Amino acid sequence: MRQFINIIISEINHNNMGLYEQLNEKFSLMRPFLDDLTIFLAIAEHGSFRRAAVLLDLSPSALSHAMRALESRLGTRLLNRTTRSVGLTEAGARLAERLRPALNSVENAIAELRDDADQLSGQIRITAAEYGAVLLLERGLSEFQARHLLVQVELVIDSALVDLAAGGFDAGVRFRDDVPPDMVAIPISKKSSLVAAAAPAYLANHPPPRLPADLLQHRCIRQRFANGRIYRWDFEDRGRSITIDPPGTLTSNSLATIVAAAVRGAGICYVPIHHVAAKIESGQLVRLLEEYSPTFDGHCFYYLPSRHPTRAFSAFIEHLRTSFV
Repeated sequence: MRQFINIIISEINHNNMGLYEQLNEKFSLMRPFLDDLTIFLAIAEHGSFRRAAVLLDLSPSALSHAMRALESRLGTRLLNRTTRSVGLTEAGARLAERLRPALNSVENAIAELRDDADQLSGQIRITAAEYGAVLLLERGLSEFQARHLLVQVELVIDSALVDLAAGGFDAGVRFRDDVPPDMVAIPISKKSSLVAAAAPAYLANHPPPRLPADLLQHRCIRQRFANGRIYRWDFEDRGRSITIDPPGTLTSNSLATIVAAAVRGAGICYVPIHHVAAKIESGQLVRLLEEYSPTFDGHCFYYLPSRHPTRAFSAFIEHLRTSFV
């Protein structure tokens, strides 16, 4: 926040010295409070004084002192502190939710000032699963940044579907079926499919399943979603949906770990095809039940339709629209 304020002051300094002096006086009074709010938001987002201290290049004790001063000034407790973790109180959660878009608005305002000089700038924050971030790179993210050197892009990897507004994100990348219906969505990959696969070593000791129901007699490597639910495997048979609750003794929330376990012969996995295509081609895995595997729309880049985008974000959207045809 401090650097944002300094940039705003410097932007107007050469245009109106009187206004500069007035704003500088006001900001000088506000700076300690705004700095404390910035520190609070960093702690809230990272859930740790230590990680926030590294990010802000401050000591944990300085952060702790700042939070005590902020809570005293506001007259309410914002953080629940234990010896191992830091959580938000109800008041802290409400404050963090309001601060995230406010900071984004400040960044956008500064970016617009710089954009007046015909040089795009600002920050674009994107939430994506691991493969979604890879797709953005394949769609020319690096080339976009090479043309616009002042545009900063932050990719936050998260397997869970994140609320864009609450998380302070400009956009996200997810499978089209997972995107909320009120979002603008730009396809960035072709249709995908789910693939059941196992290692030759596993299949040497277990007859390959011929029907989805045969999976109930196999060792399946299960996936646990971020909400705690175990993923049930969906198949299709001539337009009819078949759902299997996969049996198995190994469960993970990481698709990379699930695939690695399948390669080691731990059982049958069921994942989007891009996670196993190379392994199938190399012979490390064998595809199973292909005729029953459903297809679905691939990944898309999505964002809120009601937002007022910066020129940098609009340029990035146009870049994506033209880079995938």
